[in-house]
Amino acid sequence: MPAPTATPPAPRVTGRAATVVEGAAAALTRLRRGRLLHPAGRSFAAEVMIWGTPGPPTGVSLLDDPGRYRATVRLSKGVPTPGSWPDVLGLAVRVHSDAGRPFDLLVSSSGAAPFLRNLPLPRRRFAGTYSTITCYRRGRRRLWLAALADPESIDLGDSLATVTEAARADAPRLVLAVASAVGPWRPIGQVTIGAQLDARQDAALAFDPVGNLPPELRAAGPLAWLRDQTYRGSRRARGAAGQSGGSEATTV
Repeated sequence: MPAPTATPPAPRVTGRAATVVEGAAAALTRLRRGRLLHPAGRSFAAEVMIWGTPGPPTGVSLLDDPGRYRATVRLSKGVPTPGSWPDVLGLAVRVHSDAGRPFDLLVSSSGAAPFLRNLPLPRRRFAGTYSTITCYRRGRRRLWLAALADPESIDLGDSLATVTEAARADAPRLVLAVASAVGPWRPIGQVTIGAQLDARQDAALAFDPVGNLPPELRAAGPLAWLRDQTYRGSRRARGAAGQSGGSEATTV
């Protein structure tokens, strides 16, 4: 009888890989003395208004049911490049829902077309398409979320300084949208940006784009796994939890 073939201990290998990635992210965060990803940014109190999903529902109550939520927003540059130089721009939206755990939506500058929504693309201006890059799963369905420019909103400009100026002058808005892998973006709500948070509040914010999700959603794919470990390491090095920070202010 031939000897049984040994199978590699996949969970242990996966655990080792997670430890290595998380440890490397923590070390780089300590070296940088700040956020590992998107270190330069501005944070604001905000409000999220959900209108509801046009067409077929997503099956995620937070997206399908009309509602109004207190939120915290952070706009950032990825590298970061100076001033108005092109960069992969980031938008983080923490929705403070009534369910206890917040919803952390992190999106990066990308193209609007289906074949471009999976790619982070550098650009100058903060108004434009921001996509989740990686998809979410609701059962067997795949969903992408995005923040799109609102043509009727004040322009956010091409630098973190102009973003701050726009928030002081008015209440800038971005449109929230959902899409399938190949379908068009379907608007479901809006984010309204309010008062700027101070530097201490900005530094205290720590997002968890994999753990802080509505119960019906889960992040999918290898990039989601990598993102999870990277953010874990960065938060650990900063001494922050996945729900650290967030505005208690009432905005618009």
